[in-house]
Amino acid sequence: MKIGMCMFLWTTSVSKKHEPLLRDIKATGFDGVEIPIFAGTPDDYKKLGDLLDRIGLERTAVSAMGDPSMNLISPDAATRKAGIAYMKWAVDCADALGARTLSGPLHSTLGAFSGSGPTPAEKNRSVASQRAIGDHAGTRNVTIGLEALNRFECYLFNTMADLSEHIDAVGRPHIKAMYDTFHANIEEADPIGAYTKHRRNIVHIHISENDRGVPGRGNIPWKETFAAIRKSGYDDWLTIEAFGRSLKDLAAATKVWRDFSETPEAVYREGYKHIKNGWKKAA
Repeated sequence: MKIGMCMFLWTTSVSKKHEPLLRDIKATGFDGVEIPIFAGTPDDYKKLGDLLDRIGLERTAVSAMGDPSMNLISPDAATRKAGIAYMKWAVDCADALGARTLSGPLHSTLGAFSGSGPTPAEKNRSVASQRAIGDHAGTRNVTIGLEALNRFECYLFNTMADLSEHIDAVGRPHIKAMYDTFHANIEEADPIGAYTKHRRNIVHIHISENDRGVPGRGNIPWKETFAAIRKSGYDDWLTIEAFGRSLKDLAAATKVWRDFSETPEAVYREGYKHIKNGWKKAA
């Protein structure tokens, strides 16, 4: 098992100026960090990967699609084409960074709603889009971890059952699922069962408290969650995802209107201990 820290708590654009923070994250004990990919070139991410190598941090990648002009399920072919091009670029950046997984709600436009639930036509268009993305991801050895989001952030996939069914329909080995404890706590009648029933498609896990704050301080059933994950044989990334108000656009997208911890340091230092101890007790 590897413990990671998502950099969303501070920025959507990690650079050399974050080196002191990255070194403190490493000193805390983390195996790696999750790097947001929203802008830049593969060469930029190659340089960032070199910096992470010098620090001794492994990495995963995360992104989202907030621009309706790139909606992968749009009825407009040009719009879908733009979304596929964005995803291919993000995959190339992740590969240059040295990340083997790229996760997030990378199936539809974040925060965009049709006024009703997903239609069969939208799901069919999603299958075609994801197959094109998956074929490209395979050439870069990057696996996409699609994320089921709560109903207030997207409407295409809210539950692990719906997401997993879709991944089976896509049928590409580099298109898989991510499990997020925050979203599961909202949408799943049985959050732990939602993990275990669909474990076969899960390649990445976000450890996120019910209020998006410090893991371990809220009401997620952590003892049972860690036990289920460990029993399932999962032995990859457990990455803390928490949010604050410092990034206005991201705060608006994730509906963050208040601080959830006294300091960012409390999130990653206490959160690291929470995962380490929870995993040990689950043995």
